[in-house]
Amino acid sequence: MRCVSERFDFTGDELAPAYRAAVDAIEAGDLVVLPTDTVYGIAADAFKADAVQRLLDAKGRGRDMPPPVLISVVESLDALATDVPDDGRTLCQEFWPGPLTVICHAQTSLMWDLGETKGTVALRVPDHENTRELLSRTGPLAVSSANKSGRPAALDVYDAEEQLEDTVAVYLDGGTATGGQPSTIVDITGDTPHVVRLGALSLEQLRAIVPGVTSYLDDDKPDDEPEAKPDETEEKPTEEPVAASNKEDDEKPPSPAKDDAKPSDPDDVRPAD
Repeated sequence: MRCVSERFDFTGDELAPAYRAAVDAIEAGDLVVLPTDTVYGIAADAFKADAVQRLLDAKGRGRDMPPPVLISVVESLDALATDVPDDGRTLCQEFWPGPLTVICHAQTSLMWDLGETKGTVALRVPDHENTRELLSRTGPLAVSSANKSGRPAALDVYDAEEQLEDTVAVYLDGGTATGGQPSTIVDITGDTPHVVRLGALSLEQLRAIVPGVTSYLDDDKPDDEPEAKPDETEEKPTEEPVAASNKEDDEKPPSPAKDDAKPSDPDDVRPAD
């Protein structure tokens, strides 16, 4: 769907018209580009299946890569997720708002269609005050990184406009994204939280709150397994069932992005089996 795009300053005096335009676009089933604490995101009403499909089409990706959902407060966790373990809840309470994405069992009563989720949903509360205020007005938004699939995620609104053009109705300009690194993704569908991608939050930070957190980096080799040869030490970790973004990223959960590198589709997750 093509539309006439508008850009609004998402800071200072233009906040009121920016909120109004963004809410109107979301209610109409259109797309909005907004800043977060990591990178810029492209957003759609999570409860409008046609809007979510429009988001996937704008990025050039399929339903096998459903977008995460951004919420405004940690208290919304239980409205969208079920069977949240105590350790997973503790991580959310400690690191939200912030660069933590958790993969949960979705509430079965929810009338939404995010794609092939296999009964899971990825949730995050962004550490961006104006975006959280927008979320409080629109409700949960399906949000993927603001870029064409296979290209680096946009760190400013102009890069997002160059990539997504008039597939987006409203662009919210919050300046350059200061985070740059992707969120850390933790699967909390089991009893023990399991890191499937490291990002802005380190494993040490997570384990300082929940010592039992496991990770794809953990060494699970048998004691009698021979040491790897030097040229084998860079072997890719086994693919986890809830990984992230572009096809080229599917085999290896990415390490935290370098300061001078733009992450590619950093906030996208693959549904858990």
